[in-house]
Amino acid sequence: MEWSDEQRSLVAAVQDFCRREAGTREQRQRLTNGGREPHSPELYRKMADLGWLGLSLPEECGGGGAGMVELCLFLEETAKAMAPIGGFTTSIIVAATYERFGSPEQKKLILSGVARGVVEAVAMSEPEAGSDVANLSCRAERRGDRFVVNGQKTWCSNAHLAEHILLVARTSGRAGDHDGLTMFQVPATAPGLTISGIDTMGGREVNDLYFADCVLPADSVVGQVDNGWRQLMAGLNVERLILASIMLGTAQRAFDDVVDYVKNRRQFRRPIGAFQVIRHRLADLATEIECARLLVYDTAATVDRAPETVLPRESSMAKLKATETARRVALDAMQMMGGYGYATEFDMERLVRSSVVSTVYGGTSEIQREIIAKTYGLSDQMR
Repeated sequence: MEWSDEQRSLVAAVQDFCRREAGTREQRQRLTNGGREPHSPELYRKMADLGWLGLSLPEECGGGGAGMVELCLFLEETAKAMAPIGGFTTSIIVAATYERFGSPEQKKLILSGVARGVVEAVAMSEPEAGSDVANLSCRAERRGDRFVVNGQKTWCSNAHLAEHILLVARTSGRAGDHDGLTMFQVPATAPGLTISGIDTMGGREVNDLYFADCVLPADSVVGQVDNGWRQLMAGLNVERLILASIMLGTAQRAFDDVVDYVKNRRQFRRPIGAFQVIRHRLADLATEIECARLLVYDTAATVDRAPETVLPRESSMAKLKATETARRVALDAMQMMGGYGYATEFDMERLVRSSVVSTVYGGTSEIQREIIAKTYGLSDQMR
């Protein structure tokens, strides 16, 4: 990859900051309440002050006007440093939606807020609608100049930290229809909305959301009524590249940590990295990481050249490759570290937990494969 001077400077600055602010396990434990909170408001505010949270947002909203490549570089480096800024992922995905479809007032509120360090969340999944997005049943019923929302959302990342929830609800049609979905801007403190945390392997990350006669004004609609599905599809490039970049950094961190370990861990009177089985295993992992990196940044560069083009094949390939690679690297690294890879005194167990779930959220690996196959004209409806 060929980086510009500005891109190399960005990488160096992020690396230096993360080394100083979250470079030791002790620092990260303090910032995350012993590893239980994946997001540190303290660290997040410092990054906002440096202008990094608005890196890819429009300049008129307090952003830096950078492209997708720069955003991917930032995400890879912060993930590699294990910087606890879990709220950024959903915030920048939400910001991209408002940038495309929000009203001028909504853009000013949300985009400038994200650049300042405000966390945002998106609510799409439901108990009976995960991969099957069209099966959404949480309903927003129009009553005069208002909408009244009833239903449940689940697996909503960062809702407990967010100022607003970008809600995807059904406004017409029935469960199973792609048409009839609408996006809404919902204050996290809105009457009729209850946020309940779900305990996970990763700590406090996701939530159930319950809507009981939650009243929203008509200007809460983001984009067009009944056009939410098309709006979701338009944001796939950004969402999948964001998740792919984070897992690329996670894979690189797991690889770097295990290489350091095998160089120093001695068994049978020599470092275990001297054994051919370990050397070859690491050579394979290094190759897979580099393949993922090339795929991610080639897709990001394509997005920068044609921002309005949806790239279902390329973005799904990037997400699939990066997440599957991260999972493989982390699990193999844990195996090579033996019991130490399982111990909480080392970072590897956290990297394993982060990477394993990455093949589930944002579209499972199975769904990514289905999307890729369909771009080649392959489907179960073939005759």
